[in-house]
Amino acid sequence: MDFDVVIVGGGLAGLSLAVALKRSRLSIGLVEARAPVQPEGWDARIYAVSPANARFLDEIGAWGHLDAARMSPVHTMEVYGDAGGRLDFSAYDAGVGELAWIVESSLMQRELWETAKRQGNVTLLCPGVPRRLTFAEDAATLTLADGRELTSRLIVAADGADSWTREAAGIEVTFKPYEQHGVVANFATARPHREVACQWFRHDGVLAYLPLPGNLISIVWSTPADHAAELLALSPEAFCDRVADAGGRRLGALSPVTPPAGFPLRLMRAPCAVAPRLALIGDAAHAIHPLSGHGINLGFQDARALAEVLLERPDHVDCGDVAWLRRYERARREEVVALQSVTDGLQRLFALPGQPFSSLRNLGLNFTHRLPVVKDLLVRYAMG
Repeated sequence: MDFDVVIVGGGLAGLSLAVALKRSRLSIGLVEARAPVQPEGWDARIYAVSPANARFLDEIGAWGHLDAARMSPVHTMEVYGDAGGRLDFSAYDAGVGELAWIVESSLMQRELWETAKRQGNVTLLCPGVPRRLTFAEDAATLTLADGRELTSRLIVAADGADSWTREAAGIEVTFKPYEQHGVVANFATARPHREVACQWFRHDGVLAYLPLPGNLISIVWSTPADHAAELLALSPEAFCDRVADAGGRRLGALSPVTPPAGFPLRLMRAPCAVAPRLALIGDAAHAIHPLSGHGINLGFQDARALAEVLLERPDHVDCGDVAWLRRYERARREEVVALQSVTDGLQRLFALPGQPFSSLRNLGLNFTHRLPVVKDLLVRYAMG
């Protein structure tokens, strides 16, 4: 089977790239092991989607089809230090509608999948498991486990931080384990959250409350691995109490909606985002600490930038030409490096023990809180 572009990975980044190319003349193959399914109840995998990426999803025809009853805007963000520091962000003060949208991963993935299925220039190769990847001067060849052979002028690795495609292409990355796990779960709350997201920098990690529709919230607790194991071993009632206490009981008692799950946290840097006939997007290109909430936003912006580069390509330029693909790499380098550096620095700063470091970081939060111009710049940057 011959394609112009083969995308390996049907997650949010890979699917949004495929859908963003719907008006192109490129033939696209998308390889994914299993089609997305709707979990029972609520999905514990929740993302804070920036307004810039909501616009991107709207431009490619997906955002307007998402179930609004399963999404919540964030109108206010409250950040608390571990020794009295505080920093607030307000959509009203910034003159915008919302700071972010809290959306289930599966909700976005299913909509993008269904859109791609209807797209005339996309072939969904599912189930499809890659087994061998070779590169030649004029094309790349991807062989699947069932023996199907795909030739393509461009291979896009969108298969996550442990990308098989990236490894098969010989691109070595560096991982920095944080010795932390992210613990996620959804709860019903006794008090309304009023579309306020909260984040606490605590002695045992970083805890975030993210509003869901009604009196529901999702949490991400980035915490040392041993503490994460302790949390995951608690009974549902004890876990609810622990999370409520860690948030100062600001929303009253919590009731479980989804069981907690945990995943290891690490920083991943790739030496390049492109190579001849290859481009990396999403977690295959970079991984950051979740305290910034920007992981999926980086992935969506990768897809947007790569789609723009491919759509702007003159007919005489091969879409796998590395010189042309470097336009995508240059477009994404600054934001990716900046966010990786900032989140890594914040994680290390708040992990430092001792009163001097605690006083310094909380002083920084309070100082920034008192500077509306700086806060407005931070909000504008986060919104894209």
